[in-house]
Amino acid sequence: MSSPAPSPKGRLFFMMVLEFFIWGAWLPLIFGYLPSLGFSATEPPKILAGLASILPSWLRILFSEQALILNAFPVASIVGMFFSNQWADRKFAPEKFLAFSHLIGGLAILGCGFTKEFLPFFLLMLVHCLLYVPTISITNSIAFANMKNPEKEFGIVRMGGTVGWILAAWPFTFIFVNWAAVDAAHPVGLVDWLGKALANPLTGDAAKAATKWTFIVAGLASLALAAFSLALPRTEKKAATTGTVEKLAWLEALKLLKHPFILVLWLVTLVDSFVHNCYFNWTGVFLGTAKEAGGVGIASNWITPVMSIGQIAEILTMFVLGATLKKFGWRTTMIVGVLGHAARFAVYAFYPQSAAMIIVIQVLHGICYAFFFATVYIFVDAYCPKDIRTSAQGLFNLQILGVGALLANSICPFLIQKVYTTGALINFHGLFMVPLATASVAAIGLALFFRPPTSGPGEIAAAGSAPH
Repeated sequence: MSSPAPSPKGRLFFMMVLEFFIWGAWLPLIFGYLPSLGFSATEPPKILAGLASILPSWLRILFSEQALILNAFPVASIVGMFFSNQWADRKFAPEKFLAFSHLIGGLAILGCGFTKEFLPFFLLMLVHCLLYVPTISITNSIAFANMKNPEKEFGIVRMGGTVGWILAAWPFTFIFVNWAAVDAAHPVGLVDWLGKALANPLTGDAAKAATKWTFIVAGLASLALAAFSLALPRTEKKAATTGTVEKLAWLEALKLLKHPFILVLWLVTLVDSFVHNCYFNWTGVFLGTAKEAGGVGIASNWITPVMSIGQIAEILTMFVLGATLKKFGWRTTMIVGVLGHAARFAVYAFYPQSAAMIIVIQVLHGICYAFFFATVYIFVDAYCPKDIRTSAQGLFNLQILGVGALLANSICPFLIQKVYTTGALINFHGLFMVPLATASVAAIGLALFFRPPTSGPGEIAAAGSAPH
């Protein structure tokens, strides 16, 4: 028997870099790209035209062309929760499943960069998402299976995902460049060439057309991870169990909602996920809209780098999360995370002309994620019974990656393109008041009604459901 490799942490870290680079490459700019292809935010595609005569107008937006494409990911998250837990990581060796998923999923997202027709674009996105979403869990499984001390090592390895998301923003600094203008300026030397490149971003329709490269870059990264997966440490597939608790763990997880403090947190998580996804739906458009049209006027090649500031802040915030929880407790930490959304959208709504403030306020994205979503994961792990913790995490992921995102991806395009747009102008102030108010109400609800047991972390069954 051959001796194991010295340490797989470097390979696991790089696995996470590529895993989240893929998602981070296409997500931030897709919301402004779909309208440029002529996909509707209010009407179903022709293949579902019959729905237009059956459903009321407010419900048709759930089946609009844009909503169907954007909701491929949250729908895949809902399906993938059962798929990955109950099938994918038990029928295949994890690294082989990872390679297969990223090979097919990579080709699918690559194809999105080469089509402008709704049906092929939607089907390619759906295939990609159905195969990509389970790999989020699979990469975690591979990481945990190859660590001697997961509690100490996983945070560093998982940070690779945040690094990957940040790195995904930077290729577009050069992809969204008007190279014809750079060539016409006849730059002399590297410094002059770099200055000319950064000073000549693509604008208008040319910038929208160049967004196809986000899918091409994501596809190439996915294919790279498919190949790299074969170099990952070999991990034994999990044996299927026949125990009732394991088979029905998701049902036992649902029963946790009978505890008032779990139910409150679950509902607030849904609301916070909706607000969180409003950020992704609208920020890219807001940053790229000219100042005279009510936006920030950020050059097209700097939009994704500006949005990546939040991920940089996330890394730093994670370092202080443990100390913050110890000092302020669960409820206060989560409330700060939710109110961070309200503060960011308040700056968006009231100071849209201050590019400096808009750029600086991006740091709140990382704080919002760490102080609420990461804290929720830690809380669930601490309070839920051991034999159903994976499914309990899945119960909250259903809100974070599934239902909350689905609602936002259905409602946000309609709001920005129909309700808060007059002529060619978007009323960003009114638009951003929606998530500002929603986050504020969620924070108040958390403050008033979230009362976990005073006995502290442990089995919920033993702790009971009495609030303090």
